[in-house]
Amino acid sequence: MGIKRFYQIFSTLLRFGLDNLVPEKWRPWYWQLVRSCAFWLSNRHPEKSQGERLRLALQQLGPVWVKFGQMLSTRRDLFPDEWVDELAKLQDKVSPFPGEQAEAVVKKQLGLHSLDELFSYFELTPLASASIAQVHTAGLKQADGAVVDVVVKVIRPAIRPQILADLELMDALAGLVARYLPDGKRLRPQEVVAEYRKTILDELDLQREAANAIQLRRNFEGSDSLYVPYVYADYSRPAVMVMERIYGIPVSDIPALKAQGTNMELLAKRGVEVFFTQVFRDSFFHADMHPGNIFVSRETPENPKYIGIDCGIVGTLNKEDKRYLAENFVAFFNRDYLKVAQLHVDSGWVPADTSVEEFESAIRTVCEPIFQKPLQDISFGQVLFNLFNTARRFNMQVQPQLVLLQKTLLYIEGLGRQLYPQLDLWQTAKPFLENWVQQQMGPVALWRELKANLPFWAEKLPDMPGLLHNYLQQGPKNQQALLQQLQQLQLQQQEQTKKLACAVFGGMSFVATVLLLTSGWTITAACGGLVTAAMLWKIR
Repeated sequence: MGIKRFYQIFSTLLRFGLDNLVPEKWRPWYWQLVRSCAFWLSNRHPEKSQGERLRLALQQLGPVWVKFGQMLSTRRDLFPDEWVDELAKLQDKVSPFPGEQAEAVVKKQLGLHSLDELFSYFELTPLASASIAQVHTAGLKQADGAVVDVVVKVIRPAIRPQILADLELMDALAGLVARYLPDGKRLRPQEVVAEYRKTILDELDLQREAANAIQLRRNFEGSDSLYVPYVYADYSRPAVMVMERIYGIPVSDIPALKAQGTNMELLAKRGVEVFFTQVFRDSFFHADMHPGNIFVSRETPENPKYIGIDCGIVGTLNKEDKRYLAENFVAFFNRDYLKVAQLHVDSGWVPADTSVEEFESAIRTVCEPIFQKPLQDISFGQVLFNLFNTARRFNMQVQPQLVLLQKTLLYIEGLGRQLYPQLDLWQTAKPFLENWVQQQMGPVALWRELKANLPFWAEKLPDMPGLLHNYLQQGPKNQQALLQQLQQLQLQQQEQTKKLACAVFGGMSFVATVLLLTSGWTITAACGGLVTAAMLWKIR
């Protein structure tokens, strides 16, 4: 399966002429020979633009590659606008599968003979189509006879085998990268692929997505920054999910947002705040925040609110990762590069023998130029390139558990650039993170920890006097018994040492006697040696 899929990928890229997108100076000397040997795989779409050919190729290769294109579509600072505009169509304009197939999946998953049993209407033409699923509008019948507008999300039929084939190929390629490339082991590609495998396979389970949406909605209940649609959990299955229909403006539709008078600066700042709130307050963040999954409410444009959908991919961080990340961010904002370097060493992200002073100097060289500049003046592409070189120099390892977080940061940056290029990302995030660190490490954190453990201590408190009495009563006896055991062990060790020494000396004497006999010494001398050996052995 891996070889077959590899050929399919290779042939698709060549048939869409994507080999021409690679600058000639980056092509190895043998590339032209390889290209000539595959003469039957010529560019079949020369009339289309580069961006359109790239989009069509990724779309034909399937969901794994479509999601890669979705991420690239947020990076206008790295790619031409024509490419980005085309890749943005992958966010919700992937070719749909027939509505009749979706209807059949819904009936099978919900155990219905007819959709009329549950829905007053069901549109066969999908409202939107993405890489793994598509959504249809419908009217959900209520017990009181009312009908509410909903959307029904349906997983693409027979998609799992295709994803598994791509993952198998990615596993093989990751193994080759780890084995043969100089930076392969440091980048830990196999661990990254394993993390991605878990993520994308989880996304195929809509019951998991429903649970994620319910959790995220609860986390932001009553918030002015983010709204998550209601999920009808009773009608959610592995391949079908029913949720509230929302009527918002796509976050990428900048003209429509400006036309309704949206406060773009506040909207951009709230995007940053929502992200950091999810990561550091809740340890539960939406990890697929491309523009196709984010809308802006039409209500109160002067006080704009995001609407988040498609919670199939979420990320979590443990307590230690959160603390190190927050302290790193705050140290960056304060330009305390020595602390940044020390934190990386303490966390194990770089080897323990790393020179903190040299690492500090390297981080300063990369990061100092980007501060106190608006997003439109910052070349994050160059910063990432310099950070990669720094990582390679100090043997920094990729952290698989942070891959989703890194991808989400790319989305947030791209979103902020589109909404309000003058946004100072650092100044927006710094107060939030400083407050979070203070809450986690100050008196408030201590009181919260005590309050959380109070029920446990209240349960154990009545037993404490008895436990203390038993300890005080048994303590001296236990200490005396332990002391006697230690003394016995010491005597046994001394005895074993004495026996070992005698055995060694006895063996040496026996060997000496044999050597004397073989070298012509008298029997008397030899017997003396044997007697000596026997005496030592007896002493043993």
